[in-house]
Amino acid sequence: MMKRLSVLGVLMMLVAPLPALAIDAPRSAPVWQGASGTEAAVGGHDPVAYFSGSAIPGDPAISADFGGARYLFATMANRDAFLGDPARYLPAFGGHCGWAASEGRKAGGNPKVFRIEDGVLVLNCSPDAEAKWIAGLPGTRERATAWWAAQDK
Repeated sequence: MMKRLSVLGVLMMLVAPLPALAIDAPRSAPVWQGASGTEAAVGGHDPVAYFSGSAIPGDPAISADFGGARYLFATMANRDAFLGDPARYLPAFGGHCGWAASEGRKAGGNPKVFRIEDGVLVLNCSPDAEAKWIAGLPGTRERATAWWAAQDK
């Protein structure tokens, strides 16, 4: 027999501070988590906010764990959107620099140097790297994608 929750009990669960949520990740690729490897993914920026055109720092109190990394969000709505479809919001190349990947190497992505390409978040490590990424399209994307797929991440 299933126990029923009272309306008050349900409301208390909704307004109580929420811990970071974790979901299983089918990804084998490690996500760039800073030079120490212990920072929040995407430099602590909200991965969903990028799709509205802004690099917005996330709030450590609003987080979710996915694929071995912690993601921070500016709003609960953004966290919910991410949890509903993480693959839509994850950065390409594990958040590493796209241009570096096109050159066959890993470099940390700068969360303030980004672009949305064909619905995918691509970070680059510097404005110069982003300019090279853009100048070489579509070849840079093709090389980075092929190199990243071949890595023992």
